[in-house]
Amino acid sequence: MSGSNHKIVISARDLTKVYHMGDVDVHALRGVTLEVQAGEFIAILGASGSGKSTLMHIIGCLDRPSGGEYVLNGEQVSHLSRSALAGVRNRFIGFVFQGFNLLARTSAVENVELPLIYSGLGTQERHRRAREALERVGLADRMDHHPSQLSGGQQQRVAIARSLVNKPALLLADEPTGNLDTKTSLEIMDLFHELNAEGMTIVLITHEADIGAHARRRITLRDGLIVGEEGTR
Repeated sequence: MSGSNHKIVISARDLTKVYHMGDVDVHALRGVTLEVQAGEFIAILGASGSGKSTLMHIIGCLDRPSGGEYVLNGEQVSHLSRSALAGVRNRFIGFVFQGFNLLARTSAVENVELPLIYSGLGTQERHRRAREALERVGLADRMDHHPSQLSGGQQQRVAIARSLVNKPALLLADEPTGNLDTKTSLEIMDLFHELNAEGMTIVLITHEADIGAHARRRITLRDGLIVGEEGTR
């Protein structure tokens, strides 16, 4: 979890991203500068094609910028190799996606253990951490259930528990309520509020203004540029 609330977890300066599509250059990001402090809950909003997914991929160390600098948790990551980026992801970032990405033939507790398999932890410690994470998201009574035995909201809770099991500095949620009904979406947002209150830094990517409104600070992207910011740190 994060320490002092004045520590900078994300520092992005003049990020650009250009995709080469045949003879055409697509400018997905056109110079984005963003700082996120430890313990913040921010939303990045924008329509399809605004650049928010590209920015999320760079923040999440899933891709590198074409230009600019990105420092994550004090580490300069904008120019790292793909394998080095994978190491940074494993150490610092928990991911929650719109699709829950759970293994169908695997129990909830085994799904949550997956990120720990390469950590060198023993079986008992992995199991203990996974159970603790599932308890944290309110699924103590569903640990041995398979995804097909769980509702959409419960599956997303399993995915959130999996994202927390490595105790990341940053939780990155990409359209986490996209497959959920309104009531279940609010339950998931309540869980994010609880995690944030405990000190977790959360960056939420969404195109839905009502979901984005849950964040304390909201940043709007359009055509690869930040065009608006509301709220406070």
